[in-house]
Amino acid sequence: MFEISFSELLVIMVVALVVIGPERLPKVARTMGLLWGRAQRYVNGVKADIERDMAMEEFRQLKEKVQAEAEAAQRSVKQLDRHLEHEVQQLNATVVEPLQEIKQQAQLPLPPATAATESAPATPAQS
Repeated sequence: MFEISFSELLVIMVVALVVIGPERLPKVARTMGLLWGRAQRYVNGVKADIERDMAMEEFRQLKEKVQAEAEAAQRSVKQLDRHLEHEVQQLNATVVEPLQEIKQQAQLPLPPATAATESAPATPAQS
């Protein structure tokens, strides 16, 4: 806080001895020591409170940052899920639907004209 050298402290003690007197000086010195100790404890308490408040503010900012990152990750995962779902639907459209059409065509009976030509022997073309 402020610095008091030994020579300044010696001058203060001599002035206190002259002003207060030798009978009351020990009691005044004891009282001053108690008050000095209280002031130091108060200052240390205030410092600790300020440091605690600063730490709480840092933790709050860190918490907000982590929450923002978690929300961004969640949005990214949801976007990826929508994209993959869209890709799966496109795969279904390009693979499954033609496959179902092929199955349906395989289950249909052959047309009669095609059946007659397949059963007749092939004749060479006449020129």
